[in-house]
Parts: sequence; structure tokens; C-alpha cells
Amino acid sequence: MNFFYMLMTALLICSSGFSQSFNKQGTVSYKTLYNGNERDDMPLLHVQYAKNSSKVWRDAPDVKQLIPGYAEEAEFIDYTNQTIIQMASFDDGDVYNSKMDFDDLPGLEFMGETRTIKGFICKKAKVVINSNHIDVWYTTEAGIQGTPQPKVGYVPGLVLSVVRNGNYEVLANNININRKKAKISLLPNQLGEQVSKNELGDIKRAKMIISTRVFDDEQICWGKEKIEVDEPTLDSVYHFAGGTLIVKKVKLPQTPDHYSVFAEIMQYSNGDAYDRTGSVFVIPTEKEQSFWNGLTKGMNTLPIYYDVDSLDYQGVVVNKKYDPIVEMVRFFTTFGVRHFNDRVKIKDIEWEDHSVFKQDVSELKPYLEGEVLIGAFIGNYDKGGHKLTLDIKAYPGSFDWLDDSGKNVYVQPLFNTCNVMEMGGQRYGTMFKNDSLTVDFSIPEGVKNLRLRYITTGHGGWGGGDEFNPKQNEIFIDGERFFVYTPWRADCAAYRKHNPVSGNFWNGISSADLSRSGWCPGTATNPEYFELPELKSGRHQMKVAIPIGESAGNSFSAWNISGIIIGEYE
Repeated sequence: MNFFYMLMTALLICSSGFSQSFNKQGTVSYKTLYNGNERDDMPLLHVQYAKNSSKVWRDAPDVKQLIPGYAEEAEFIDYTNQTIIQMASFDDGDVYNSKMDFDDLPGLEFMGETRTIKGFICKKAKVVINSNHIDVWYTTEAGIQGTPQPKVGYVPGLVLSVVRNGNYEVLANNININRKKAKISLLPNQLGEQVSKNELGDIKRAKMIISTRVFDDEQICWGKEKIEVDEPTLDSVYHFAGGTLIVKKVKLPQTPDHYSVFAEIMQYSNGDAYDRTGSVFVIPTEKEQSFWNGLTKGMNTLPIYYDVDSLDYQGVVVNKKYDPIVEMVRFFTTFGVRHFNDRVKIKDIEWEDHSVFKQDVSELKPYLEGEVLIGAFIGNYDKGGHKLTLDIKAYPGSFDWLDDSGKNVYVQPLFNTCNVMEMGGQRYGTMFKNDSLTVDFSIPEGVKNLRLRYITTGHGGWGGGDEFNPKQNEIFIDGERFFVYTPWRADCAAYRKHNPVSGNFWNGISSADLSRSGWCPGTATNPEYFELPELKSGRHQMKVAIPIGESAGNSFSAWNISGIIIGEYE
């Protein structure tokens, strides 16, 4: 603590009549109030004082079994050395601490107001932290010092109330003071590994996340030979379609319903300069046939869908013996991020190193537990191609591992025309030219709150192609038009820093800036959700109609759409 701060504190103590005789022992418990009502979901907070030190901790949650990665935490205040020590002890034996000096605490403004709390006259100090107005009420009459929120600021006394923005209060609930002189310090002998405050926060969050690395900087490119395999082995990566599609069998943990599941993708160019369609998906294996059969035995071994022109499309719709792939994330690569960052220099633009796509896929959780086949596709004809990392991360929504108060989810994939085996002979989604995509499906008894998870992107990369022209998507169920939706992204220019070798036009616009049919280079396409409250159990038929544009020479338009029915079991 610097000399000026010590001097000002001493002056405040003298002018306010503060007593520095903090030589007793004591413990104070605090409850949490919001708008004057006690928060039942917040365990009690405690402050203990003894011999120039105090300890701050909160009761562990009252649960049957704590989630993995939960940390037992406590803060210790060393008044002699004017230091705050935050400690976290984890169930795996790891212990970390971070330290903060009083000099680094916010400067409190001491006011003249008083308030009586639990029989003690308290004075007021205030501070503004991150736009939060905080009032601190403290007393010097108790013979002990301490605070339930040490990092709000130091006062020479016992804090009995901290009020944030006038409606959130940590208030003393029980005060127990021992008149005997304190002889033993509360400071721990073993502090564990010291890290910064931010690092400790990162460690605490990372410990509670259940993360599975599926692909680790895996190359997706053109030119890899197919490996002959019948049954996939756990944790082996298989390359198909010349190397543009990778598949891995992984074992994902089972988690309580309150966990949210996210797919996190990191991608960058390893030689390919163009924006490409990408998809991360699960291959269902519960039925007699699966997409894996098409990968290993040829696309034409999959169920064939024929359009009105008798063109064949392999493995795109559900039937009694086959489920199409379950798309988690549709994403689009950039124009050469990382690999080509040194190729083009533009004033005031610093190119990004990679692209990150992260989406909540909790609704697909039935396909994301146990042993599953996960695939990733990036369509390209480049020998360097792209590098991709995929993590499946589960985040807790409760401290109780045994809390299964969530919903029993029903998931049924209906269709997927994203031709992830494009380089292996799978036909583009052009069936909309003179027809609609038609799929027959069943809803079992006891399923409610149904909705359609729908991903759609238009392709055809010339002026007249569907990539650059808005097209209405119509969805019919049992002959009735339920939904009309026109996918369009007008914010592509916001991702310019991800596209170093995108073509730059004479007028200052980059080709990556142009609006597109539901996607931009360097983005993921969000699913659309259509509620189906009137859909009952039994057989149904769904049709998707899109007015696909006319071809021009060798150029043609296509639509990558995927649809999944989601609901809940009663």
C-alpha cells in the first residue's frame, strides 16, 4: 500500500472516530436478497475473522452429487500484508490461487450516512464498478473486520451489507463474536499454484466443461486415397471422397439433461483460396442402413430418391430402413484465411488467423451420447485444402449432477440434400427445378411440442445463380402450406477480415461482402425453427418447394437443405 493511501486511511479513521482494535474472533453469515426477497437458490455466505486475517466462503450447494469440476472456493484477507488471496480446490486434487493487493482495489468514497444493522451503527461508502453502483455499509463497533465481497474495496471495519444497483443485497444474517482475543491466523499454509485472476477464472470454467476433442487440426483436402474399411474403430479418423470428408467414431459422455451441448469448430486455409461449403454431422446407425454403408460401399448402395426428371439422389431422405445424416452445423470457409494472409495488404485491415463457428446443438443430444460416428466435410479440390478442429462441449446448468429435471427429447432426421460426398459422386440438390423434395415420415404416440429444425442455403456462384438471388422456401405438410421463408444474409461485409484473397472490385466492394442466400464466407448458418403444434402422431408427408434458377452453360444452381423434427416425449 503506498504512503498516500495509508495517510488518507489514517485521516479517515481519525476523523470518523474509527476504532482499530480488531483483536476479537468472530463469524458473520450473510443472506442474499433481490428486491427485498431472499434468494433461496443462493447458499449462505460466511466471513470469519481472527488475528489480522479473515476468511470468506459460501456454503456448498445443497445437492445430491456435485458436478465434476466443482471448486471449493475461499478468499483470505491478509490485513498485515494488505493482500487478498483467492483459492480454488478441485475434486481432482488441483489447487490454485490468485492474489490482489489493496492498492489494486477500487477506491471507495466515504459518505456521512448511517444505518443500523443487527444493532450496530454502520456508515456508508460507495463505488461504481463496471457501471454498477455499489453501497457498502460497515461498522467499527464489532471488534472484528471483514467483508463478504473483498474486491469491492477496503474499509477498516466489518461490512454488514453490500447493495448493488439498489436491488441486489448481501446482508448480514447472523453475527457471532467471541470476546476472547484472536491468537491464530486464518491464512492457509498451502496455497497451491499461483495464477492471475483471469487465469483462475479460465481454469474454473474449463474444469466444469465436459469437452471431447473430435478432430484435432485434421486436414480436409483433395488427393487422399480411400482406406478400405468395413467397421470403424474407436478414435480412428477415416478420409472419404478424395479426402474432402472425414469421419471418426468417438465416445461422448452421457450428461444430465441440464447440460447444454455446443459444437465448436476452428478452421483455416491450408492452401485452398476459396469459400467452400462445410458441414459437421452425425451418422445415425440405429437402422438397417446408414450413411456409413454409402461411404464404404459406394453412394448408390444408399436409398435412392428420384425427382420428376428421374434424376437419382443418394441417401437424402428418411425411410423405414434408413436415416439421413444429422447436421449439427452448416458453415462456410473463408477466402484463404491464414494461408494467404501475406498475399494481400489493405489499409486498416488486419486479417484474422482462423475462423471459429460455435453453435448450441443441445436439441440433438440423443445423437451426441455414447459411441457415435461424427463427420466433417469441406468441398474443395486443393491438395492443401483446409485444417479443422472440432470439440463437443457440455456446459452444466445446475451444480447437481443428478438433476434430471430436463425434457426427454425426441429427434427424427427427415432430409439432408447437402451433398457431403460431392467428390465421391453424390448428386447436388437440384431436385427443386421441376419438382419439390417430398418425404414421408411418422410421428410416434406420446410426442408433443413438435417443431422443424431447418437449415437452408442457396448455391450457384454467378450473377444469375441462386447464391446471389433471394428464393422463397415453401414447406407443405399433408398438402397444406405451413411455412414460407426466404433465406438471405445481408451482413457479409462484417466478415471482411476473414477473407484475405476475396476478389476486390473497382468500386471498393469485395466479393466476400456480397449478400447471399442464407450464408456468408466465414460464417455458420443458423437453423430456422418452425413450430408444429397441430402435428399429431401417425403418418405424414412433407414437401419443400424452392423456385430454383435456370442453368447457364455449365453453371447451375442447387440448394443444401436439412430438416429434423424435434419434440418431447410426454
